[in-house]
Amino acid sequence: MKIKIINHSLIQHKLTLLRDKKTNSKDFREYLDEISRLLAFEVLRNIKLKEIEIETPIKKTTGKILNEKINLFPILRAGQGMVEGFLGVVPNAKIGHIGLYRDEKTLEPKKYLFKFPSDAKKESLNIILDPMIATGGSAIEALKILKKEKIKNIKFVSIVTVEEAVLKINKKFPEVELITCSVDQKLNQKGYIIPGLGDAGDRIYGTK
Repeated sequence: MKIKIINHSLIQHKLTLLRDKKTNSKDFREYLDEISRLLAFEVLRNIKLKEIEIETPIKKTTGKILNEKINLFPILRAGQGMVEGFLGVVPNAKIGHIGLYRDEKTLEPKKYLFKFPSDAKKESLNIILDPMIATGGSAIEALKILKKEKIKNIKFVSIVTVEEAVLKINKKFPEVELITCSVDQKLNQKGYIIPGLGDAGDRIYGTK
């Protein structure tokens, strides 16, 4: 199983609060935003830099600044809840959108929206955001959509997933780096992650 699990103490603390069924929508959004911000630091740890010359109040010196464009691709609707956390770290990132729904007959994910920044086809880092990877169907469809447009250098960031989904994605897209906070036990008969955190979209927006 090829996946990077972020075990930072603050992330695990906030993930526990995120899982708690007593957490209301307001607090759920805040914890998700805080976790996403912390994840952004890990995801961008090795982003490309370039050296520049600057002048401090004391003397001239050299420093380093980001030298790679960043594009965020939230999978609607739950992925949108992770965007602000990443923008808090890289406010100049551009945002695409991947809209998917599940066909009631085939249960397969279907695309209803796809928008991407023009930079995505150039040399850039492209980050897909979705709090949960359960069956892996939506994740794989999202990756297919980006790959069809020749978009490369992709990382997929989630909060929780399961081994079954990770193995499916690894098999189809071995070059894509997966990053998460937790690999949970399994899926139940309805396809929900156990223990998971429920339906992330419903908990973010207070819907049923």
